[in-house]
Amino acid sequence: MRLPVYKALLLLFLLSSGFAAHAQEILRGRVQVASGGQPVVGGEVFVRSLNRAVLTDSTGRFEVSGLAAGPQSVLVSALGYLPFSITVTLPADGFSFELTRRDQTTLKEVVVAAPQTTFGQTRLREVEGTAIFAAKKSEVIVPENLVANLATNNARQVYARVPGLNIWENDGGGLQLSIGGRGLDPNRTSNFNVRQNNYDISADALGYPESYYTPPTEAVKRIQLVRGAASLQYGTQFGGLLNFEMRSPEPDRKAAVTSRQTVGSFGFFNSFNSVSGTVGKLSYYTFAQYKRGNGWRPNSQYESKTAYADVRYQFTENLKAGVQVTHMDYLAQQPGGLNDAQFRQDARQSNRARNWFAVDWNLFNVNADWKLNARSNVNLMAFGLVAARQSLGFRPNVVSRPDEDYIGRDLIDGAFRNYGLEARFLNRYQLAGKDGVLLLGTRLYRGTTHSIQGFGPAGRGADFRFVEPDKFASTRNYSDYRFPNQNVAVFAENIFYLSDKVSITPGVRYEYIRTQADGVLDAVFRDLAGNITQINRQNENRLNPRGFLLGGLGLSYKPSERRELYANLSQNYRSITFSDMQIVNPSSVIDPNLQDETGFSADLGLRGETPGVLTYDVSLFALNYNNRIGEITQYDAFDNPFRRRLNVGQALIVGLEAYGEAELLPPPPDPAATPAAPRWQWSAFGNVALIRSQYLRSVLPLVEGNQVEFVPAINLKTGTRVGYGPVKASLQFLYLSQQFAEATNDESTTSPSAVIGPIPAYQVFDASVSWERRWLKLEGSVNNLLDARYFTRRATGYPGPGILPSDGRSYFLTVGVKL
Repeated sequence: MRLPVYKALLLLFLLSSGFAAHAQEILRGRVQVASGGQPVVGGEVFVRSLNRAVLTDSTGRFEVSGLAAGPQSVLVSALGYLPFSITVTLPADGFSFELTRRDQTTLKEVVVAAPQTTFGQTRLREVEGTAIFAAKKSEVIVPENLVANLATNNARQVYARVPGLNIWENDGGGLQLSIGGRGLDPNRTSNFNVRQNNYDISADALGYPESYYTPPTEAVKRIQLVRGAASLQYGTQFGGLLNFEMRSPEPDRKAAVTSRQTVGSFGFFNSFNSVSGTVGKLSYYTFAQYKRGNGWRPNSQYESKTAYADVRYQFTENLKAGVQVTHMDYLAQQPGGLNDAQFRQDARQSNRARNWFAVDWNLFNVNADWKLNARSNVNLMAFGLVAARQSLGFRPNVVSRPDEDYIGRDLIDGAFRNYGLEARFLNRYQLAGKDGVLLLGTRLYRGTTHSIQGFGPAGRGADFRFVEPDKFASTRNYSDYRFPNQNVAVFAENIFYLSDKVSITPGVRYEYIRTQADGVLDAVFRDLAGNITQINRQNENRLNPRGFLLGGLGLSYKPSERRELYANLSQNYRSITFSDMQIVNPSSVIDPNLQDETGFSADLGLRGETPGVLTYDVSLFALNYNNRIGEITQYDAFDNPFRRRLNVGQALIVGLEAYGEAELLPPPPDPAATPAAPRWQWSAFGNVALIRSQYLRSVLPLVEGNQVEFVPAINLKTGTRVGYGPVKASLQFLYLSQQFAEATNDESTTSPSAVIGPIPAYQVFDASVSWERRWLKLEGSVNNLLDARYFTRRATGYPGPGILPSDGRSYFLTVGVKL
């Protein structure tokens, strides 16, 4: 069904009287000198239960998230002052720690005031670790605080509080994450710089930034999103940063075990098991996950295995190092796409029983953190990737064409070998009586991708081997390419505190990119009867070195401690990817003269909170794309439709993004003190993105003035959460207005390939409930509560081509144990 805009807004109003759930606590406050009250800059606040320390900023303030309610042991120290340890009781907020200089003999009291903060989403501090986020639009999601279906990586629920995200739903098991926003192509989150614990996890961060691996949400501690202003520190992508911060080792136990078992509709099963602990100076966290399912549609079964190990060693009080290893592999059958008539007739049907996709992903990371002194920190990180992906299937232009077992299939085999090194230095200083924070960093990266496309075997099995290699050149599409590339970058950002309320953060990044394509391509084109109409052969050796400078500027004004007006303008850059350079696809043709994308992103917003009552972030944004890469629909000499990928033109996207969450019935001030008296908790959240997009200039007359693809004018998410004692429940709603799949804004729904046409408006409800007592937790979820029929994507190649229907209603039950 479709939901008119006024009804969607009415529903948002009704749901805003929503439900609440208990969340982890946040310890925040200020460290100051006992005599005089001056702030202590660079002081360390160490929380024993997390085995983690944070440093105070230029005003002496700090914040530690992810704490449990109840007593917490805290150690406060700073160079030149006497350290002391104290036990504080959460929930509470606004702590003031007073340090005494080493030449004094008495300590002042610790003052505790203000209520807790329990909202499901927070934001990054100005400085965290060796990174600067001042004046940048950021969101932080804590999955453990959500009442949601975490076993399936349900992106609709996990990212519900982030305004403006456009989510492609590729599979019911959450094997791949595909999110975009502000007009970014969601395909495998390729327009974000995607990281795990701050290192790259995509196939090739420079030339093929698609993420085939998504960390299990059950293992993630925090998900950090920083919009386009992250381009100066984390890479030049228009989307910004998406970082999965994995769970940390348990600091106070030698061995803590977590086990979660989930069963669900359509044969779904998920087993997640982890062990964590600390023995002396050595700490560790490791997990293993197994997942399988049959899928909502026929021919969509999958099986996935993921393993992860994180080992850390505290050499000294100021030096720690760690090693992390990740492995993931899965095999998924792909039911193929549908045309519009097939979707209307039966969205669950499939006429592709021979399409398969396999992934093998291996990540390595070695890192070290060195605290030089109370004001200076160094972080070093080396990382690598050894991975492969294989796709096999029958994918003709005509989606309804029958698939016979005797017909050979297209096969693409990609191998990725990447490694890199990043170094960061952060220093807090005073100059002319004013505070400042300087960040310097560098990145060295080298990646090699080997991609072969050719003729795979007939039959139905997942048989990923090439056949008839000597006949490729005359009868079959074939390509064999190597894509070596190098990247060197240096960057700097600095926070200048002009006063207690005003700061300015300029930044600059120099980027050197050297991309290369070396290979052979043989493209064979046929008519509807299967006769060869054209053969294009070419040997290619393309080298493209370039260097450029990006700049950015952020402004922050804080009229009070909990309210901020922020603004940021940063340049962005996106190089053409390997899939932009060459790939043989019957549904797509690539312009050989593609150019890199350039542009900028800007934010102007107001954010703040009233602890325990309200948190909000309202902002205006603008994204400008030059040489935006997009796709248009064209027809060949035989009237077969195909997509042409080219630099469409200059696109401008502007809009309003607003998020708010309110505690209508807050949790008790000290639940540990009154365990026998459960209380109701009730909260509501809502966010909306209102976006206008347009191609200002284009080389194509039919495109200029059109709406930009992947941009719904209205993107609305809202939800409620309720809790009573150990029981918690949530209800979430999502509405997206109509969007286009390509730049010509063609609204036709009669194309035989189904890659042409709009993506109609859709709305989805999700509901979840949980019960927890001591070591046992039970969870239940219903995805797509009203069993809506809709789709989020028209695929041009794998796993299509054609319409990819989203899953109907499904049920899940989880039993979790913590020992």
